[in-house]
Amino acid sequence: MRTSRVSGGIELDLRVDGRRLEAVELPGEPERPLVLLHEGLGSVGLWRTFPRELQERTARRVVAFSRFGHGRSEPPPAPRTPAFFREEALAVLPAVLQQLDVREPILVGHSDGASIALIYAGAHAPSGLVLLAPHVVVEDVTLAAIREARDRFEEGGLRERLSRHHDDPEVTFRGWCDVWLDPAFRSWTLEPDAQRVTCPVLLIQGSDDPYGTLDQLERIEARVRGPVRRLVVSGGHSPHLEAPGPVLSEIALFVQEVDDHVRRAA
Repeated sequence: MRTSRVSGGIELDLRVDGRRLEAVELPGEPERPLVLLHEGLGSVGLWRTFPRELQERTARRVVAFSRFGHGRSEPPPAPRTPAFFREEALAVLPAVLQQLDVREPILVGHSDGASIALIYAGAHAPSGLVLLAPHVVVEDVTLAAIREARDRFEEGGLRERLSRHHDDPEVTFRGWCDVWLDPAFRSWTLEPDAQRVTCPVLLIQGSDDPYGTLDQLERIEARVRGPVRRLVVSGGHSPHLEAPGPVLSEIALFVQEVDDHVRRAA
C-alpha cells in the first residue's frame, strides 16, 4: 500500500476483470463503511478534501475509487452506451465491494454516482444512501448544461482542466457526454429502481444546480420505501464542496440514524 493523493488516504490494489481501478481508503471503524461514487467527470482526486473530512466527522472507514476511464484508472473495456449506469451498478460495483471486503455499506454518490448507487440499492441491500445532486430522469436543463460543457471541452479550456485529473480526458469526457446526449437516452428513468429501495436515504442538492431541478428529489422521495431526509443548500452541482459545513453535519447525523435503523430492525 502507498500513500494516496487524498490526504490521509492509502492507495489500494483494486482490479475488476483484470483492469486496474484507482482506489483509496481512509481507515476507520469498519461497521457500515462509506463508499464514495463520483460524478460524471469526477475521480478520486476530484473529491478533494471531502473523503478526509467525512472520515473525521464519522470515524468510519471511507473508500473511494475512480471508474474505468476516470482519474488514474484504466480505460473502460468498450465504449460506453446508455446501459453504462446499470453495468456500473450491477456488475462493477458489486465486484469492487467484494474485493474490498465491504459489507452493508452506506453509499455516498454524487450526480452520476448517485444514480449508480440508487440502481445498486434497488437490487441489493446497502445500509443507506447519501445521494448528492442525483438524477432519476433526463431534464431539459441537464441536456442544455451538458451541451455547454461540450462546447467548453471542444474549445479547449475544459479539456485542459480535465487533463490535470484524468490520464485520458478525451475518454473521460466522451464517456460522460456522449451517453447523456445519445437520443436513446432521452427516455431514461430510474423511478422503477427507486421503488425497490428500502434503506434510509439522504437527498442533498444545491438550490441553483444547473444540471437538475428539485424535481429529481421529489421523484425519489415519492418512490423509495425507506425513511428519507432532505437537505437543500445554496450553490450548484457540488453541494459537498460548495457547502461542506451543513453537508458534512447532515451526513454525520444520517450515519447515526442509519445505525439506529439497523439496530431497530435486528
